[in-house]
Formats: sequence, structure tokens, C-alpha cells
Amino acid sequence: MSKYLIKRIIRGLISVVIVVMAVMLLVYNAVDKTKIFMMDPLIQKKNNNDKISYRYQCWEDYGYLNYVPYSDWLSEEVEKGNIDAATRDEAVKIGKTAEEDSELVAKYVKQFTEYYESQGYIVGRLDPVLQSNKSLAKGGSQRIFAYKNVPIIVRMFKYFTGIVSIDNIHYAKGEVEGKRGLTFTLHDPAYGGEKFSPAIMGNGTKYRYLLYFDNKFPYIHQNLITISLGVSYTINKGIDVWDTMIQPQGSIVKTQTIYPTGFVEDSANDMHTLKYSEGSRDLGGLFTKTRYTDDYTIAVTEKNGLSKMGYSFIIGIIASLIAYMLGIPIGLLMSRYQDKWFDKIGTAYIIFIIAVPSLAYIFMFRAIGIMNGWPITFDGSPTAYILPIVSLALPSIGGLMRWSRRYLIDQKNSDYVKFARSGGLSEGEIFRKHILKNAMIIIVHGIPGTILGSLVGAIITERVYTVPGTGGMLVNAIMAYDNSAIVGVAMFYALLSVTSLILGDVLMATIDPRISFTSKGR
Repeated sequence: MSKYLIKRIIRGLISVVIVVMAVMLLVYNAVDKTKIFMMDPLIQKKNNNDKISYRYQCWEDYGYLNYVPYSDWLSEEVEKGNIDAATRDEAVKIGKTAEEDSELVAKYVKQFTEYYESQGYIVGRLDPVLQSNKSLAKGGSQRIFAYKNVPIIVRMFKYFTGIVSIDNIHYAKGEVEGKRGLTFTLHDPAYGGEKFSPAIMGNGTKYRYLLYFDNKFPYIHQNLITISLGVSYTINKGIDVWDTMIQPQGSIVKTQTIYPTGFVEDSANDMHTLKYSEGSRDLGGLFTKTRYTDDYTIAVTEKNGLSKMGYSFIIGIIASLIAYMLGIPIGLLMSRYQDKWFDKIGTAYIIFIIAVPSLAYIFMFRAIGIMNGWPITFDGSPTAYILPIVSLALPSIGGLMRWSRRYLIDQKNSDYVKFARSGGLSEGEIFRKHILKNAMIIIVHGIPGTILGSLVGAIITERVYTVPGTGGMLVNAIMAYDNSAIVGVAMFYALLSVTSLILGDVLMATIDPRISFTSKGR
């Protein structure tokens, strides 16, 4: 069993890697990278050379290429001690054209060009954009820069090696207040240091709290191991896809907050999510210095709603429970009374569910909801869950009825059942002890997939009822050309699919000891 699981997991991970690599090849090579700005409101405010520079800077931020402005290179030379600040200030004053560069500027532009071209970069120069009266147009100042496209294989390697990261005391590159290291406390400072609440805190780490307890399910939380599926640059700009799925939504909730300095106020900042940002305490001014003792100043705000994954999971899991509680017993009865009126009614329902497009009956339920005064726009209230759950449950009931009926009828016609009848067993005994047991082995294989599939959400249902779940993330990412989010969601879906298949096999072996995943040569 263990050997089988190891092989299955390895094969599954290889499959996930292949799928994600295929998606990356499509979105990063087949899709024009200028399309990623279609939903970017900032680029509309840029003009002329400013717009070109903004594009290159974004392409570097999103991993398409490496981009080095000439002015940034000069600043790096100052930091290395190769030139002084006064020389940098003169060398940055490039002319309108290369012929108009001063001798000093020409010298450093030549060094810049030779160095980066030797590294495989392309050096570009943008001449100034002038208006009809020969004055400089808005955003039209001259620029010099170098760029080099990142090979897709390098991008793939960086993506897969960066999915899981472990926090450590060397994360902070700058100077940190106090000694780098980990601290274990029984009295969490976020609660004033009086309440018994164990926590592990770090200094020099990315997050201040690496392990802590609170009153929110699952009550114990950690920031030591973080998952990164790719930073979105459109649908949730600057936020990782994983964080987009798991962070709470809704209106901010203010509670009494005790800051590291001891300052107390009603705030929505969650002190357990404090993250390091070099120089942020000084840049924040008096407001930040009053509250924080160091550069751990970035916090997630607390909100009153669930995460995208939370909403999708609640709706999906309740719909699945209803489906299993109704679909399997009804399918069982249909097989028991094959070709009788009960079986015919059930068959008619199955045909209806298969024949009618899902969008049609979802809108039918929506109309029924309007007539009964139920919320048709999701607002988080208990009644707002009714229509999405019903819309998901009814087709699942039909599917389970269909397959459970089929498996049970197949078992009824098996040779071992005929042998049991010849042995004098009653139909009820045969059904309970043999038919039902063997048929359920196949049916339970889909239970893990159903549970994990709830995390993915339902695209059409969530869109119709405006449920803020995970179902619409992939569609939104595709429409917005948010390639990073497309890859991240595809990675999430692929991992869930592989995991559900493996858990389904394990569940089958657990229920029926006759199933073995080991093979012996003869």
C-alpha cells in the first residue's frame, strides 16, 4: 500500500508539473504580453515614453524580462563606489539624441551599453517626444534602458521552486532591531501579554508571528510555511493567488488592538499577520512610530466575511451532502424496483437533468426564488445560501441516482448473485450483504473528489448568484489576461484533481480489504 501511494504521488506530481508547464507555455508564449495591460487603469494615465517605461517595468515585475534603466545603473555604480554622486548627477543628463550627449554622458552610456550587451541584453534609447511648438510633450523625456527576455524554462524553474517557502531569520536583508532569532512565549503580546496564549515569534523573519493561537477556526495558525501560486497583476493586483483565495472578504471589522509599542486603539489591523518591510517605520512617520517598534508594520485587515474558498466550500459541501443523502438511496430504490413506476419517475428526472442545460434550470430556480422572496444576490445571510445550494445539489442528485442505479443493477446480474440465490439466500440478504457492499465500493471512490472539488467552486452558479467564491477566478483571469493568476489557479485545480484520485483509491482499499495495491510476481 505504502509503495503504491509513493508511486501514485510521484506520478501525480509529475502530471501536475506537465499540466502547469503546458499552461505556462500557452499563456506566456502564445499570448501577446501587451494584452496584460488591457485591464490596467494606470497605463491609461501614462503618456509617450512614460508609457513605454511603465510597460517594461511591469514586464519585469511579472517575470517576463529583466529591465535596467540607465539611471538605476548609475545609482548602483554610486553604491559600489565606482563613481561619486556628483558624477552620477551629471552622467544622468542624457541629450535629446546620442549626438547631443556630453563627453561625460557618452562615456557612461558606452560603458552601460557594452556591459549589458555582453550579458545578452538589448539596449534601447527613446528620443524625446516633442509637441508641435517643439516643447517637451507630457511623459516624453528621453530614456536609455537595457532589457533581456527571461527564457520560459527559467521562468518555470523559478515558479516551481518558489511555490513553497519556509520563513527564516535571514529574510530581512537590512538592519533589524535587536537580535535575529526565534522567541517562544506563553503570553502573546497581541493580547497585552496577560492572556495565556502560546506563540512563536521571529526577528529577521518575513512574518513576526510564525505560530499563534486565536479564537478563529482552526484556532491554531502558522506563517512559517507559506504557499505562493503567483502574484496577480489584474484581478487582485499585487496579491498572490493563494492569498486571494484564503483571505477574508467583506467590510472591515474594528476591535481593540494592542500595538507592539503598547498603544491601544480600535483598529482592523491583525497583529498576528505583521510582515517585515524595510524602512517602513521611518517612512510611515509619527503615525507608524507611535504604534510599531520596528519595521514589522504591514498587517492584513480583519473583515466580517469568509474567504473565496470559504464561501465556495460551504456551498459545495452542503450541496454534496444533500446529493449523497438523496441520490444514493433513491438510486438504490430504483435498482431494487427496476422497471417499476418508482424507477421510471427517477429515470425521467435523470433525463431532465441531463437534457436541460445547467444555466436554464439555474435561472429557473432563480425565478422561483424571486417569487418566494428569497435573496437572488448573495449577501452572506443564511437564506442567500439556499438557491446556490439547490442549484448545485439537484444535478448532483441526478448523477448519483444514475450511477448508483447502474452499479447496483450490474451487481444484481452478476454470477455471484445468481449463485447466492441458488444457495437459498433471500433477495433482501443478497442485496444487503453482497450487492450493496460491492456497488458502494465504486461509488465512494468519488467522495474525496466531491469534497475537494467544493474548494474549486462552481463557475456558473457563483456568477448567477454573485457568490464571491473561487469559481469565477479562472474565468476572470482569462478575460483580464492575468496570466500569472491563470497559472496559479491551474496549479491549484491540478493538485486537487490528483489528490482526490489518490484519496479515492485509499478510501476504496479502506472499505474493502479485498482491494490491494500491491502485486506479487509468480
